[in-house]
Amino acid sequence: MSNLKAIKRENTSSGSNNKLRSEGLIPAILYGGKEANKNISIEKKDIKNLIHSDTFLSKVLELDIDGKKERVIPRDVAFNVVSEEPIHIDFMRIVSGKKIILEIPVKFINHPDSPGLKRGGVLNIVRRKVELKCPAENIPDEIIIDLAGTDIGTSIKISSVKLPENVIPTITDRDFVIATVASPTVMKEPEKPAEGEATAEGAEGETTAEGAEAAAKDGEGAKKDDKAKEGADKKPDEKKPAEKKPAEKK
Repeated sequence: MSNLKAIKRENTSSGSNNKLRSEGLIPAILYGGKEANKNISIEKKDIKNLIHSDTFLSKVLELDIDGKKERVIPRDVAFNVVSEEPIHIDFMRIVSGKKIILEIPVKFINHPDSPGLKRGGVLNIVRRKVELKCPAENIPDEIIIDLAGTDIGTSIKISSVKLPENVIPTITDRDFVIATVASPTVMKEPEKPAEGEATAEGAEGETTAEGAEAAAKDGEGAKKDDKAKEGADKKPDEKKPAEKKPAEKK
């Protein structure tokens, strides 16, 4: 159980809360039970790592408020929309004899000891958290599921999970699935041509291209020869002698 020091605060205005945040504190409230609500603040550095853990909203903490210790559980965290820094936390008192409904995270262990996963199977997680009804004195941090011995096609249901004493799921009308070990999905690759065939096709393609190029050159040469012959056959135009005009009589 983590221990946190909290300071009681009297002023709850927005200006006062912003000042606390600038000083590295997070405004918070403690409620529940028969006692009155308490406005408190907590050092950000003491709780920041806990806030970003998967188990924070189901983790039992002990608050030391000006020397008085109380067992609490976080119920909500507000974050700044721009910086994503925590700006307010709601804590609920844990009252003995009461039951609390919480979403408890699931943790899978012993992956290497699963024959199905060794053979290339895939762990398909259906529920990463399970909603449980827990006694205030017996709240689990997480649900442990052992994958040892699980093969392809195995369905891990809530009935096969060992829960702490007096802890029960809120869904009681069916034996729901938490995870399965599924068959691997293999993508079929297109067949590649044999190396010999590819070489032959390539050589044939090159030959065809070379032949076409040679034919084109021959055609151009033939056209030039024909033009030259036509030029040789043509005789230059003969000039006709100028006609003599009769002399004019004076």
